[in-house]
Parts: sequence; C-alpha cells; structure tokens
Amino acid sequence: MKKIRSMSTEKLYKLFIYVALITLAISILVPVVWVFLASIKENPEFYGNPWAFPKGIHWQNFVDAWQTAKMGEYFLTSVYVTAMALIILLVTAIPLAYVVSRFEFRLRKPIKTLMMAGLFVNVNYIVIPIFLMLLQGDRWLIRNEIVSSSLFLNNHIVLALVYAATAIPFTTYLLMSYFESIPRAYEEAAWMDGSTNFQTMMRVMIPMAKPSIITVILFNFMSFWNEYIISLTLLPNTTATLPVGLIRLMQVQRSAANYGPMYAGLVIVMLPTLIIYILLQKRLTEGMTVGGLKG
Repeated sequence: MKKIRSMSTEKLYKLFIYVALITLAISILVPVVWVFLASIKENPEFYGNPWAFPKGIHWQNFVDAWQTAKMGEYFLTSVYVTAMALIILLVTAIPLAYVVSRFEFRLRKPIKTLMMAGLFVNVNYIVIPIFLMLLQGDRWLIRNEIVSSSLFLNNHIVLALVYAATAIPFTTYLLMSYFESIPRAYEEAAWMDGSTNFQTMMRVMIPMAKPSIITVILFNFMSFWNEYIISLTLLPNTTATLPVGLIRLMQVQRSAANYGPMYAGLVIVMLPTLIIYILLQKRLTEGMTVGGLKG
C-alpha cells in the first residue's frame, strides 16, 4: 500500500510540474507569437479580431519603423553601447574575480564584502545621483574652459562605462564562485612550466571558466540591451538606445493610430535577444550548473 501511495504521489507531482511548465511556456510563447504576427499586419486588420492571422505579409511596417521612426539609428547605438559595456566589464571583472578568488592579500575580504553588498543595490535608485554627478562634472569642465560642450552627458562611452560599473558586483561574484571551484593543481602545473600569474589566468583559468563567462555575457547582454531608465537619463539630447527609441515610436504610432510599425519596433528589440538566447542556451545551462559540480 505504501509503495502504491508513493507511486501515485510521485505521478501527481510530475503531472503538476508538467502542467505548470506547459502553462508557463504558453504564457510566454503566445504573446511573443502574437507580436510577431501583429508586426506584419496592415493597419485596418487591427480593428477586427485581434487574434486573427494576418491576411498577408506587410513588410512595410519594418521599413517604416527602421527608417521613418529611426529605429535603425537606435539599433546601431544599442549595439555600440552594449558591445562597449561588455568589453569594459569583462576586462575589469575577470581579472578582479580571479585575483580575489585565488590569492590572499590584505584587501581581499573588504573587496568580497563590497561585491556582495553591490548585489543588493538597485541601479534604478541611483540614476539621479549619477546624473547629478555627471552634470556637475560637465559644468565644472565648461566653467574652467576645459571643454566647450557637454563631455559626460550625451556620451555613449560614458553610458557604457556606467552600465559596466553597475554590473561589476554581479559579474565578479559569479566568476569568483566559479574560479574558487577550480582545483589549484591546474595553476601549479602552469607555474611549474614557467607561466606568470597573468599567463596562467589567460591560458588556463579563462578557458576553463568559459561556460561561466558565457553565462555572464548573456545575462549582462540582456540587461544592457533592454535597459531604459539610465539611457533615457544620460542621453537626453542625442541618439538614445533601442528601448528609448521604442517608447518614442509607441507614443508616435499610438497618437497616429498606426499600430503596424509599433509592433515591428517591438520585434526589432526582441529579435537579437531571442537569437542569442537560442544559440547559447546550452552554454547558459552549463555555466549555471558546472560550478556546483566541480571541486
């Protein structure tokens, strides 16, 4: 009787898990598919059944969004800022995580404490202080005739630096956990072969940490690519990133009652994230699990 009860309980549990996962998948897939279908509809089709399939493929929505609404400029800005932020972040966080996780020195514990504390800081809460700090810097430079116009605000490189700086705690903490799980025998073998600490990091530790590095790249890419508030605040008078451009496009198209380009803009924002996630989902799973299996 006990075996029968345990088997029935296990089956009910599995059934519950399957139902929950299927429900979650449907709740995510249906809106995404709906947006893709809406992006190729002509405007009169939106006034009928919203769940009806498009009568044809209206590519002009994407042309209008890309050219007329300048989503192409916003897209290129997002690519530049995201790539720059990822490069700055990796160049900074990987050596920091390696040194803190593998070497003993006086400031090791304070740095680890700061990284852990940084995990609890919501970036949106410090946007205004960052903006005021950069604004005061611009005013000081202009007042002292060092520059003639704004240097820190409306600067894509500064935005990339802010993105990278705000992501350092999470990235460093995740990489530290992975580096700590790698046996020291690999380093000792490299040192015996005459490698310096830098060469050991580049030739041994970073290749071994590749799954974890890909994980932080994917997480931070999605964070930078979809970020809205910091970009809106720090780029008030120049070409902003794609999420800001999308909000502006939605405001214009809603007032004009022209919905096709609006949904085309949504697809332009979503598509890179979906493609990268599909291509790297196996690496993402490895990076989140392999650290716990080593050691």
